[in-house]
Amino acid sequence: MATTQWALDPTHSELQFKVKHLMITTVTGSLKSFSASLTSEGDDFENGSVSFEAEIGSLDTGNTDRDNHLKSGDFFDAEQHPKVSFTSTSLEKDGSDYIIKGDLTIKGVTKAVKLNAEFGGIATDPWGNTKAGFTLSGKINRTDFGLSWNAALETGGVMVSEEVKIAGELQFVKQA
Repeated sequence: MATTQWALDPTHSELQFKVKHLMITTVTGSLKSFSASLTSEGDDFENGSVSFEAEIGSLDTGNTDRDNHLKSGDFFDAEQHPKVSFTSTSLEKDGSDYIIKGDLTIKGVTKAVKLNAEFGGIATDPWGNTKAGFTLSGKINRTDFGLSWNAALETGGVMVSEEVKIAGELQFVKQA
């Protein structure tokens, strides 16, 4: 079967992260500028491959001071490491969904991670484009990637959780 290329539809996609603040609430951030590609055998994504790249400069949590701190050397060090990237090493079917294993690079550190991709299905838009949708989820430990800044709280605990949840809504367009 022929290899099929899928390109990200950025206007119908989003990439977010969520982290506990003061261990009592969750702060959500988005990477507004990112690209991704997907390769499959026809419309079956098992054994396919996926990659993405996101611009740290596009990071947005809704608070300029926090965004600037996250872009600083305390966290992502956007000046030295302007991008986050991921390349899959396997894409396995799990019922109607998929498990994506691959290499995530943040701040110059590459680690193996596992992401879950809930398959939303395939549909044709009013202009005849074939699209596939996925809801992405996963967790990483930010300190594994050198994002280790934190502050101890007088009441115990820390200001920022080490666990970061990754969430994405990704829509791909089949390329002719």
